[in-house]
Amino acid sequence: MPMSSAAALPSHIHSTGDLPKVAWAKGSYVYDVDGKQYIDGSGGPAVYCIGHSNPEVNGAIKDQLDRIAHGYRYNFSSDALEELTAIIRRRCGGTLNHMVYVTGGSEAVESCLKLALQYHAARGEMSRRRFIARERSWHGNTLGALSVSGFLERKRAFEGSLLEVSRLSPVNAYRPVAGSGPETVGEACAKELEDEILRVGPEKISAFIFEPVVGAAGGCVPAPEGYVRRVREICDRYGVIMISDEVMCGAGRAGTWRALEQDGVEPDIMAVAKGLAAGYLPLGAAIYSDRVADAIHGRHGAPMTGHTFTAHTACCAAGVAVQKIVEREQLVERVHAMEGTLRAMLADATQDIDAVGDIRGRGFFQAIELVADRGTKTPFAGERKLFMKIRQRAFENGLICYPVGGNVDGINGDVVIIAPPYNATDAELTEIADKTASSIRQVLKAEGLG
Repeated sequence: MPMSSAAALPSHIHSTGDLPKVAWAKGSYVYDVDGKQYIDGSGGPAVYCIGHSNPEVNGAIKDQLDRIAHGYRYNFSSDALEELTAIIRRRCGGTLNHMVYVTGGSEAVESCLKLALQYHAARGEMSRRRFIARERSWHGNTLGALSVSGFLERKRAFEGSLLEVSRLSPVNAYRPVAGSGPETVGEACAKELEDEILRVGPEKISAFIFEPVVGAAGGCVPAPEGYVRRVREICDRYGVIMISDEVMCGAGRAGTWRALEQDGVEPDIMAVAKGLAAGYLPLGAAIYSDRVADAIHGRHGAPMTGHTFTAHTACCAAGVAVQKIVEREQLVERVHAMEGTLRAMLADATQDIDAVGDIRGRGFFQAIELVADRGTKTPFAGERKLFMKIRQRAFENGLICYPVGGNVDGINGDVVIIAPPYNATDAELTEIADKTASSIRQVLKAEGLG
C-alpha cells in the first residue's frame, strides 16, 4: 500500500528547522556531526564543481584575508578582481569583456535585467521596458529575477508585486509544444518569441531571458538544435537584448565554459554564479558585451547596478583559485568527454525502472524524469510529492541529489537532477548512479508504483 504523505516525509522537509548538522567535507563526500557520510551527487545545488576542502583554494582565500578581506569596489580595484576579469574574458571569448560582480545568481540575473534596461535608456529608447521569458524557468529569488521566472510554486506567494512579463512556452524536445515534434520544436518556439515581440510591439521589448539548459524548473532541459541561433536572429532583427542565464548551467557545467558555446551563439548579456567560485565563497557576475558597454559607458559612464559587496576581494580570490584549477586540470574538457559516460551510467542503473521516461542534459548536468506512463508521458500526480520523497530517501541512503517537482505544468512532474563535481572519479560517478537508482526504486515500491 502507498505510504501516507505524513509517513513518507518528515515534518521539517519544507524548512531548515530540523536538519542534520554538517561537520566537514572532502572531495565528493560530506559528513555530518554523527559521522554519517554522504556522496555529493548534485554538488549541493549544482555549485561545488571541484569538490570540497580543496587546499589550494582555501590557501588562496587565507592569503587574501591576511592582506585585506574586502576593498570596497567603488574605492579600489584589486589584483584578485583584475585577474578574475582576465580569466573570464578569456573563457568567454568574443565580445563578452565587461562584468559586474555580485555575490550570487539572483543578484547576477537582477543585474542582467538592469543592464538591459540601462542599455536602452542610454540609447534613448525608454519605451523598451518589458521582458519576455519562458514558462518552466527559474532565474532567482529577487523580485526582478522572480518576475521573469516561470516556477509557480516558488513565486505564488509574491504574485501582485512582480513585474508584468510576457511568458512563452517551455522549449523541451521531450515535451514539444502542440503542433511540433522533437525536430521542429525549436523552430516553433522561436516563432512564438517573434510573434510575441510583434504582438506587444518591438519598441516596447527590452530583453528576452532564457536558460540554455533549464535547471530546477525543468530538469536539465537543453536547447534543441537550431533554437538559439533563431533566437539570436530574432533578437537582432527587433533590437531586443538576449540574456543567457547560465547561473546553473554555466562555468563549465554543461561541458563548455559558456553553455551557449555549444550552440554557436554569443548573448548580449549573461549571468554566471554557482560554479564560478564553486561555493568556496559567494560569487556571481553579470557579463556584458562590448556593444552593450559602448552604449552604457558612453552615456552613463558605468553600469547603474552594484552592491556593497560587489567584487568582494576575497570572493574574487576564491574565484581565481577555482578557475585556475578548472583550467589547469582541464576539467571542462573532462566534463564534455564524460557526458555520455555519466548518462549511460544513469541509464544502466535505472533500466529496470518503468517510471523513467527521459534522461537528458549536457555535461555533468543530467536529469531523470519520472512518468506514470512512458507511452503518453503522463506525469505522476503532483500531490504524491515523489520528488520530495526521493530526496529524503536518497539522503537517508547517503546521497545528496537535487529532485524537483512541477516540471510539466508547474504542479505535476518529478525530476531528479545529478550534477557531480567535475573531478568526481569514475567510481564516485558509479556510486552516485547506483544510489540514485536505488532511492527511486525504493520510493516507487513504497508508494505502490513499482
